[in-house]
Amino acid sequence: MEVNRQAKFQIGQVVRHRFYPFRGVIFDVDPTFNNTEEWWSSIPEEVRPRKDQPYYHLLAENAETEYVAYVSEQNLLADETGEPVRHPQVAEFFGPMRDGVYSILSKTTH
Repeated sequence: MEVNRQAKFQIGQVVRHRFYPFRGVIFDVDPTFNNTEEWWSSIPEEVRPRKDQPYYHLLAENAETEYVAYVSEQNLLADETGEPVRHPQVAEFFGPMRDGVYSILSKTTH
């Protein structure tokens, strides 16, 4: 069985979780699972995602707070609201948002 490791979503894209009430902007992508076994095992087995898919690092938010999340591709959907993400670190990584995708700031040397 061939595994497709081509990421469905892109850095700067705003996404939401398929089941849980949070959304965020992608700031990094791992082609496959790249976290601890302890983290993966802590997910209830009936909803535990496969490891052989892209995993996304998000500047995430829910109704109460902002945080960093690590989410499998199978559990993400494109966010269609057009609303900006309020996470305080968004401006450190990204420029303006257009059509649900933030522009990536170019790295400058200091």
